[in-house]
Amino acid sequence: MKDRLHFFWTAAKIFDGGNMEIKCLPYGMFGSNSYIIGNQGECAVVDAGVGSGDIMDAAGEKKIKYIILTHGHIDHICCADELKEKTGAKVLIHEGDAGFLADSMKNGSALFGAARSFKAADDFLKDGDTLEVGGMQLQIIHTPGHSPGCICIRVDKQLFTGDTLFRMSIGRTDLEGGNHREIIDSIQSKLLVLAEETVVYPGHGESSTIGFEKKHNPFVRIR
Repeated sequence: MKDRLHFFWTAAKIFDGGNMEIKCLPYGMFGSNSYIIGNQGECAVVDAGVGSGDIMDAAGEKKIKYIILTHGHIDHICCADELKEKTGAKVLIHEGDAGFLADSMKNGSALFGAARSFKAADDFLKDGDTLEVGGMQLQIIHTPGHSPGCICIRVDKQLFTGDTLFRMSIGRTDLEGGNHREIIDSIQSKLLVLAEETVVYPGHGESSTIGFEKKHNPFVRIR
């Protein structure tokens, strides 16, 4: 495994996703994770907090079909425009966070002294949507709370949770549009009901499983 990690990308993490290939670039803005989910010559990028060149190198020969933004905060969208320009991939975001892209206050960039706006998404996602990438079915789960348009993405028993659910923690709710009660409801009603062996790939930090979070996450644990 160490040799495989070194061969693909010095700082990348390679996960065993069964038939799919999952790569994580864990060194984005504020330590955000960008994921490349690939199969049969195509891939989707989940969040674009890492430079476009790094993401394209990690994707290799696979065509990037979608850039899926789990929400509209700067550390997850900062490289979306440049990646779209270089690859032609479609940028997708939930309609609840669509306005964050062009608004530097909503996307948080103005709070850090570098106000930025981004191009509109190519299409908007909603709860229950399914995207096809390389024969994989990516299911969109709307999980408001961290922001109004936060989503998670389920591919079989792999779950990409953005800033909704972390290992033993949850996303902050003190930014614009955040709501603590909503994020707890989203996690308990939509995520913790999934199979316990479902692997959780969060927007920051280490991976986990639904079963582990049900038992050990102090914010949402269910015994």
